[in-house]
Order: sequence, then structure tokens, then C-alpha cells
Amino acid sequence: MGTALVYHEDMMVSRLLWDDPECRIECPERLAAALDGLRQYGLEQRCLRLVAREASEEELGLVHSPEYVALVQRTQALSKEELQVLSGQYDAVYFHPSTFHCARLAAGAALQLVDAVLTGAAHNGLALVRPPGHHSQRAAANGFCVFNNVAIAAEHAKRKHGLHRILIVDWDVHHGQGIQYIFEDDPSVLYFSWHRYEHGHFWPFLQESNVDAVGRGQGRGFTVNLPWNQVGMGNADYLAAFLHTLLPLAFEFDPELVLVSAGFDSAIGDPEGQMRATPECFAHLTQLLQVLANGRVCAVLEGGYHLESLAKSVCMMVQALLGDPVPPLSGPMVPCRSALESIHSVRMTQAPYWMSLQKQDVATVLRPGSHSPDGTLATLLPGGPTCEAAATTLNSFLDPLHLCPIPPIRTAVALTVPDATLPLPPGVLCQEGSAPREETEAWARLYRSLAQDEALDALGKLLYLFDRILDGQVSSGITATPASAAEAILDVAIRRALCHRAQRLFCVALGQLDRPPDLADDGRILWLNIGGKEAVASSMFHISTPLPRTTGGFLSCVLGLVLPLAYGFQPDLVLVALGPAHGLQNPHAALLAAMLRGPAGGRVLALIGEESTPQLASTLARVLHGEAPPNLGPFLMASPEDIQALLHLRAQLEPRWKMLQVAGEALGSGGSEPAAQSQPTARPFPAAPP
Repeated sequence: MGTALVYHEDMMVSRLLWDDPECRIECPERLAAALDGLRQYGLEQRCLRLVAREASEEELGLVHSPEYVALVQRTQALSKEELQVLSGQYDAVYFHPSTFHCARLAAGAALQLVDAVLTGAAHNGLALVRPPGHHSQRAAANGFCVFNNVAIAAEHAKRKHGLHRILIVDWDVHHGQGIQYIFEDDPSVLYFSWHRYEHGHFWPFLQESNVDAVGRGQGRGFTVNLPWNQVGMGNADYLAAFLHTLLPLAFEFDPELVLVSAGFDSAIGDPEGQMRATPECFAHLTQLLQVLANGRVCAVLEGGYHLESLAKSVCMMVQALLGDPVPPLSGPMVPCRSALESIHSVRMTQAPYWMSLQKQDVATVLRPGSHSPDGTLATLLPGGPTCEAAATTLNSFLDPLHLCPIPPIRTAVALTVPDATLPLPPGVLCQEGSAPREETEAWARLYRSLAQDEALDALGKLLYLFDRILDGQVSSGITATPASAAEAILDVAIRRALCHRAQRLFCVALGQLDRPPDLADDGRILWLNIGGKEAVASSMFHISTPLPRTTGGFLSCVLGLVLPLAYGFQPDLVLVALGPAHGLQNPHAALLAAMLRGPAGGRVLALIGEESTPQLASTLARVLHGEAPPNLGPFLMASPEDIQALLHLRAQLEPRWKMLQVAGEALGSGGSEPAAQSQPTARPFPAAPP
């Protein structure tokens, strides 16, 4: 299984036949630019290439009325003048004699991708299509969209494949009101959309695009709108929205399939969005979604009108789907005030429906400032005094952009006693080499616990593997350590990284592992112990928290503490050390390792005890190699103690680590906790499609 890429060159035939400034940006060159980028970087060749088929009229009828399908079909025989008159009856739409064929191919490509993933022919994939679909409604074209490709694919997955829970993530810069209308009373589909809203003053100018539109009837709580009320949202804003809003709900929902309405008009440079998220950001968003639904992620192209930004964003997404390491994010990871206010509003609005959002927020007072030093967003406002600076900023992001280089070895496993029966995925190296004996003994002389031969062997293998990671020959690795020498070997790993010119090292220690007492607290090492007796921040770089007791508590810890710290710190390398009595089950350890691949560009070294089961080493190898982690099992709400520990630490750490913030200035300056929300009733998610 691999990554499917579905397209058909016929989808480039349809084009605007008359002058229309609003519609001319939806052009065939969009698809050509994306395909050219994938070919230029050698990504198309690595995918399972599928030629799109036309959706049948019966399949289109899954969400569209027969009368509307027949109307679009008749456009094949209309003259240019008749097409223009018909187009004028809809909002931001144009028809062409080939529109019906192209739109059927677009919907068919989404169906073909879903079939490939759900039958096991592919693990994930992308459908490169036009026209886009997420604005299209049951009986109306809208916003360049003719048939609602993603909605048709979702309904098809339910009816043909018997799925009960589907997550749709719409990161296009426009609200996908068509998808919302189709599924707003359907609890089997969780629809999440962020979009430029500007308090209702941006297209499509709908009140139902706001945060308080949560669905109807049984579907209440399954529509999640995150409105952006100003332009200029960047990487930190998008990551904060995922970590603090989308992912908590997604884990609780536990989807069987993730569909992405992948619009890249939300990327830097796009004239529609005027946002600042770089192409690399979409690789990170994709990688975060891959921990859901056993990695079954199907993305379908929506918008994106800056050809270079679109092409490179598509390439970044495909690289993540292929399981490659993704480039670290650049720039300060500080969400802006407006983004935090929107995130907080969503969390408060959705809290009555979701256990994962209960009593999780702490009041935050934001200081003035935004993405730029003077707190303005003028650099992206059209016609503003700094438009030239905006172009310079865009070029600085796009011109030097390169895909993250793939090391010769993506993942290596170093065990003191190699196990030939260890089930490892193809491409994972079982390392047998060790560092020179003299070097190993020189390090060992510093620690009494490393005097034994067993510990020396483990140290030698760690040093050999570690150097290959630091030199870029290996992306990630796993090594085993004797329990008696775990702290000493971890200390050596930290010091070796610092000697090797690593500027920032994020160490996540689980179990009975203490931070080396003589390490300088100079900001080069961020130490987080999960498994301490109490929640305490000895400094902004030395943090400890108890191991959460439930699945919900563990997820809150990962999404609300570990990842915000990791993305805010922007480490060169992540060390995950599973010490004695670490208490994590294999799926939980795998999820933690998988989600830490992003912040350091895939450079993760996991230290596990020699007493660990072979299944743990195998599971970690799979996720570090790019596979999805196992399901965590039933969602259980975080305990009051776990929630209190998280809130306590966030209150201490937010002044330094801005990615921990989940609230905006709307909470006021009194520092009081938000008003209590009603407890959501434990509701079973659909066991069968409605």
C-alpha cells in the first residue's frame, strides 16, 4: 500500500469563455501547476497513479437533486451566450461545454480515491481535481463548484463501505457551506471548517459560517466552524487551531476515514485568502491528521489561486502522505490575538457537546502584538502602503523552498541483542554497528552504571545510531537500554547532542527518569517528564507532570502541553525516553512518538528499556517510519486531577510558550476562570449510517 494520486488531464479543458474578473482565477493552469510541481520533485513517480473516472448520475444523486444534475448535463449543448446567461444565475460560477464531463471526473476522482483507500489498494492519497466542490449545494452551483466532490465521497463511503464515522477537514480559506448544509443534521459526519470570515464581511457573507452554527437536530455539535476575523493568519495560528480545537474533537469522535477539502487559498501569497501560512505548514497539518483513522486520509483539491504557492503546498502535502519527514516550521510560533479569540469561541461553543473540551481553558490576557513587530497586518492588505514588502515576504518563503531531504535510512532500530523475528516494516534497518570501543569507554568512565558489558554494548549502539541521526544519514531511530543504565545513557545522549552542535534538544522522559542535575538551564534543552509526582515547572525549560490516568487525559496532555511546547521550542532533535515503570501502553507510546515527528523534521530518537516487549519496538519503528499509530481504544474523559495539572502548568508556562494559549482577550483581564459549561452527556457516536 502507498499513496494514491488521482487525476485526469481532461479536467484542464474547462475554462472561462468570457471576461469575468471574479471567476478568471479558477483556471486550468491551477491543475497544471500542481502536477508540474509533483513531477519536478519526483513525488508523482512515488505515488500509485490512478486515472480518474466519471461519477455516474446515480453517484451524483447521493447529494444532488436529479433536476440539478440534468441541468448541468444540458450545458454540454449550450452556446457561449447561453452558458453566460446560465452562469449569471449563480454566485461566482461559470459553465463551459465540458463542465459536465470535468465535474463528473472531479467527483469520480474523489470516489476512486476513497475506494482505493477503503479496499486497501492504497493507504492514503490525493485527488487533484477541478472544478472544486465544497460550495456546491443540493440543487445549486456556487463559488466555482459544480458537484460537491467531498460530500459525494463521504456519502459513498457510508453507503458502499458501511462507514459510521467520517471526519471532513476543510482548510480552504472560504467556508464550505455546501458540505455544511448537506450534513448539518447527520451525526455520522463531523465537519470542521476554518475560513476567512471577518465578522461576516467576507464571501460567502453567511451568518451560518460563524462559530454558533453547530448543526441541527441529531447533528448538533458535529458542525464546527472556526471563523478567522482578520487576514494574515500564519503557521502558529493554524497549528493552534488543530491542537486546541480540531484534534481533541477528532480523537473523541474516532473517525474511520478522514476527508480533507484541501484548499490552498489559505496559504501565503493567495489573493483570495491573504494569509501567511507557508507550504510546509500543510505538511504538518497532514501529518497530524495521519494519526487518525489508521492513517486513512483522502484529500481532494479545492481552491488555491497563487500558482507557485499552490504547487508547493500540494507537494508538501504529498510528501507527508508518503510518510517522509516534513520540514520544520520557520518563524516565531506565536498565535495572534484574533486567532486565539476565535479558537476560544469555538471551544466554548462546542464544549456542551464534547467531553474533550470540558473545563480545559484557563483565562489568558494577551499583550498587544500580532504577526509583525508593530502589531499590524498591513503587509498583506491589498493596495496598502507595504504591498511591495508583502511581495518580498512571499518570495522569501517560496523561492528558497525545498522539500525536506530524505535521509538514506528513514528509521533504524539498534538492539543489544538483535532479534531476527522482530516484525519490522520494509525499509527499517536493524542496525548492528557500534561506536568505536575507545569512544564508548571514554563516555562510560563518567558513570558507574555503565561499567558492565551489557551497558557498554547498549551505549556503543546508541552512540553509533545517534551520530548517524545527527549527521543526517538516518532520520529517526530506536535503541534499547538496560534499566540500571537508563538515566546514564540518556545523559550521554543529551551531552552528545550538545557536543554535536544541536542548538535545541527536546527531551520527553517517561517513568523513573530524572533530569541530569548539572545540565545548564540555558534554553538549549527543554526537559519534560511525564510521570512525575506533581505538576511543576522548576523553570521554563524544566517541567514535570503526572502521567494521566485516562485516554482523554493522555490526549489532553499531548495536544495541550507536549505538542505546543515542541512546536514553540522548534527543536533540532527530539529524545523520547521510556524509563523504568513508564506506565504507557504501546498505542499511547506510539501516538506520542508519531506526533513528535513533526516539530523536529522527523529527527526522533526513542530510548526504550531492554525489558520492553518486542511489540513496543516494532510499533515505534512503524510510526517513526511514517505509519499510523494503533487506535487508543474507547475515549474516557480526563480526570479532574489531570485537568487541574494541565491548567496549573499552562498558567505557569504561557508567558514563555505562546503555543499553549487557547484563549483570547475576550476573557477579560481579571484572570478569573471561564464560566462553567454544562457537562456533555456521554453520547454514543453512530453505530450505523443514518
